[in-house]
Amino acid sequence: MKILVIGGAGYIGSHVVREFLDRGNKVTDFDNLSSGLTQNLFPDADAFIKGDILQSESLLAAMRGGFDALVHLAAFKAAGESMIKPEKYSVNNIAGTINILNAALETGIKRFVFSSSAAVYGAPQYLPIDEAHLTNPENYYGFTKLEIERILAWYEKLKGLRFATLRYFNAAGYDVQGRITGLEKNPANLLPVVMETACGMRHEMQLFGDDYDTRDGTCIRDYIHVSDLATGHALALDYLTKNDKSLTVNLGSETGVSVKEMIDAARRITGKQIPVIIKPRRAGDPAVLTASSGLAHNTLMWKAQYSDIETLIKTTWNVYAQ
Repeated sequence: MKILVIGGAGYIGSHVVREFLDRGNKVTDFDNLSSGLTQNLFPDADAFIKGDILQSESLLAAMRGGFDALVHLAAFKAAGESMIKPEKYSVNNIAGTINILNAALETGIKRFVFSSSAAVYGAPQYLPIDEAHLTNPENYYGFTKLEIERILAWYEKLKGLRFATLRYFNAAGYDVQGRITGLEKNPANLLPVVMETACGMRHEMQLFGDDYDTRDGTCIRDYIHVSDLATGHALALDYLTKNDKSLTVNLGSETGVSVKEMIDAARRITGKQIPVIIKPRRAGDPAVLTASSGLAHNTLMWKAQYSDIETLIKTTWNVYAQ
């Protein structure tokens, strides 16, 4: 199959590209390298196109290569920044996706795998969160993802597009075979911050809130290994191809790990002290967020294989310790 991966030089995107290549597909990577890295490009990929989703002509030129499907991972993703700069997220995430969709339709691409987020759910009404949960984002980033999901549903109804929407929980880890080594730029997620502290890139890290109603007072999150996410993309495209039917699924490990548990495990595995400063809670941080991935199990035959805390930390430390 010939696949265009938009945002394929980024952290998650590079793992998705690697998974499709490992399965024998021809993959073209389209990325503006604003957060992606040339280090994350693979010599066995079909091509790399430097382009921007805000430039319709470059999208059209890329898609005229005759693709069977596309995967869209190009988005701004910092939830905090999205509340300060909603205009930035509106233009890139929403308008950029509309450009992608319109170019796809013009060039005859009817299979679309979309990188969504558990941020579409907002504060949990019950746990674990399944796909039937109320969607009520608490940050503008989550709103942009939900709005794109709604647009996809209309494009299916009006234009026959078939899409797979993958609602990620907390992506973490690195390629289990060690083939991807590009470090994220300005990471805000927990595990990269822990690793930056462990290897001395930061003098200390901040822990926001240790008085939650959880087993150790710190927030609990569902961490999904990026290699498991990549497998989910491949299986989702297989599903679209075989069934000609759209779907929306969670991709999570279904296991909660607390912030303190992650830091303690990182100290043990790395042998580093990892200094931590306790700060007050951040507004909008729920105590616990965990996924139900039963629908992905049943429809895609997908299961998280690498999302245990040991593999998450070891594969990440292997990259940061280099």
